[in-house]
Amino acid sequence: MAEIRDNILLDILEQYQFEPYTGRVWRSVRDTQDPCRCWRSGGRWDDRTFDVLYTSETKSGAIKERKFHLFQGQPFRPSKVEFRIYELTVSLQNVLHLGDLETLKKLRVNVSKYGRASYMNNNQEYPNTQAIAEASYFLGADGIIVPNARHNSQNLVIFCDQVPSPKINEYKDHGILVWE
Repeated sequence: MAEIRDNILLDILEQYQFEPYTGRVWRSVRDTQDPCRCWRSGGRWDDRTFDVLYTSETKSGAIKERKFHLFQGQPFRPSKVEFRIYELTVSLQNVLHLGDLETLKKLRVNVSKYGRASYMNNNQEYPNTQAIAEASYFLGADGIIVPNARHNSQNLVIFCDQVPSPKINEYKDHGILVWE
């Protein structure tokens, strides 16, 4: 059965231009995990129908995201899990820039709740942002730039199925994250 997509959402997204993106981004992963490994996490910007790589355009943005997810639902950090912070180089051809809350508002995201839902209540936010990502993927984007939900910066979400593997590379391992 064919996927039924929101035509209004597709029409809005088609108004944006695909742009090339080349630069360095940041990613935090468990120690020993490949920082370039894509997967279907079911996060804010993927509905588990395609592989993604979540990155941040700033080191502090990547650290804030990791800290939020690590401490979610717990009063203190797990003591046996270590995370590393990496700088990656990325070269993409078809990125949609949706990097501010005003743009997300036009795409029918409730920006007053953006990044505020707990894991238990992410159904208030995730279905709409996942639909935006899936529609962007359908339109041929190999990534989207979106606001970081934890920091005043932007994230680059890479749609890995649309990107040849040599276009995402580890640039530098900045070591184990130290929590303040």
